[in-house]
Amino acid sequence: MRKFACLTLTCLLVVLSTPAFAGTVIVSFVHPENYTDASLEGRYGPTADQWTLDQIGHYLEGLGGRLGPQQQLALHVLNVDLAGKIEWWRRNAYDLRILRDAYPPRFALRYRLTEGGRTLLEGEETVVDPNYLANPALYFTPTDPLRFEKVMLGSWFQARFTDSRNRVSLP
Repeated sequence: MRKFACLTLTCLLVVLSTPAFAGTVIVSFVHPENYTDASLEGRYGPTADQWTLDQIGHYLEGLGGRLGPQQQLALHVLNVDLAGKIEWWRRNAYDLRILRDAYPPRFALRYRLTEGGRTLLEGEETVVDPNYLANPALYFTPTDPLRFEKVMLGSWFQARFTDSRNRVSLP
């Protein structure tokens, strides 16, 4: 009986320590077959992009815990252009993503933030980080192949949807 009580108490503490009314982010990718550049490799087509889109979708959904209680963000990704470019003409490096200032990450997004059926904020914008190679936050995740995009999207999310009491922590 004592083990059962300890287990019940532990489960109760875990449930109570998680935010029950944290906000949620619902991400949808609109016509991903038309995206400018969503593949980390030189392969083309929707299957090459799927891993990238899944990672970005999970990252954005994870930021929902930083929204206000009972807030819901519907986020439609309209276009993806990853940092860098595959310079296919390079001999022996035709499948290598080259990072230059001229190739910043760029996302076209449409969003709608609601709470209790009431629209708090909505809009459509292109998020771009022209100084992506000089961002010091990138050094915290040097092995993440989507670090440029995640840092950019995390900063945008923080500026757009959180207030000074509820800051989003970058990756």
